[in-house]
Amino acid sequence: MSRRPRAVDVLVVGAGPAGLAAARRLAASGAGAVEVLERRGHALGARGAARAAVRAGAVLRTGVTATGWAGPLVLDTTGPGGLERITARAVVLATGARERPRGARLVPGTRPAGVLTGGELDQAVHVYGQYVGTRALVVGADPAAFRAVRALRRAGVQVAALVTEEPWRRPGAFGPGPAAVPVLGGTAVAELLGRGRLSGVRLAGRDGRTTTVACDTVVFTGDWIPEHELARLGGAELDPGTRGPAVDGAFRTSRAGVFAAGGVLYGGERTWAAVAEGRAAAGHVRDFLTGVPWPGHRVPVVADAPLRWVAPNRLVPGERTGRFLVRAQRRLERPVLSVVQDGVLLHRQRVRGTATPSRSVSLAGGWAAAVDPGGGTVRVTLAGPPPGRRGRGPR
Repeated sequence: MSRRPRAVDVLVVGAGPAGLAAARRLAASGAGAVEVLERRGHALGARGAARAAVRAGAVLRTGVTATGWAGPLVLDTTGPGGLERITARAVVLATGARERPRGARLVPGTRPAGVLTGGELDQAVHVYGQYVGTRALVVGADPAAFRAVRALRRAGVQVAALVTEEPWRRPGAFGPGPAAVPVLGGTAVAELLGRGRLSGVRLAGRDGRTTTVACDTVVFTGDWIPEHELARLGGAELDPGTRGPAVDGAFRTSRAGVFAAGGVLYGGERTWAAVAEGRAAAGHVRDFLTGVPWPGHRVPVVADAPLRWVAPNRLVPGERTGRFLVRAQRRLERPVLSVVQDGVLLHRQRVRGTATPSRSVSLAGGWAAAVDPGGGTVRVTLAGPPPGRRGRGPR
């Protein structure tokens, strides 16, 4: 079946916060024809963000799916208008991330109705206005869990508790006053109960004791998986830590002309962070359109356990990077991080805040300029430096 060929200057795949922010800035800066594709029937970013991008001159097309690549910067799509083949001068992948579903979390029990992810809850409440139950349990304690609480309350659902396996050292409730939701820290979901419809959830504490919470809805939040399928199909290198496209400080992937920003890089960051990434990526797209060459050699940056990942995870020799995000496999209070290349300490820093599997901490990036272009992988490690001489990079 033939495809209708079209050409644009910049093709943005994904109408979430990062994609819309990038499209708005690109269109407003005179980048030419900027088009945003979203496979769902609506933009995932706020309606105001979608309107702002369109007012700036971007074209937003919903219900259109990018199905594969027909060339280095050529995407095949399908949508209400039929099959198309779109050629772009630059592509921005902003396909976001999805929460790991219940089936993939290996939670024991039956498979009753009333088991949702945070994304499914958002769709049910904010888009379709569907019935989601009367009493719910929310699993997770990151921003997505708090959004789920607000969505459930908007739907008139009582929230029995927030449950997280992480220690919860703040006051044991989320929200003010009588409307506060109890938070059960150090607690795991042991079993889902009920047939036909969920009737309760059995919980297990660190001491092995179990308890059952009666509810007809459970919402699993967090545990993000980047939507990297399109990047993978295009041959873009994926980072084993983030499981998203490997990018440098300019949001460039391993494929010339293809950028990536937002949840597709790692998932789980706040909306404002995705917006900031989209805007920043747009500036680098503009540079590329005006002739700034695509880098050849990039130095890998990896995180060693108990750290989970670091981003950006590629460095272009000679370029500076403002900051790096670091995520941990377990809770780390104000960790001391070392940056090492070939046994040489480039940087050591006690970072602010607490790193957890659902919360990143910021690592200063001034040391990036001191990386040896011909050296090996740069490693971000916990605590002090390994044996070796001290480098001259910033500390």
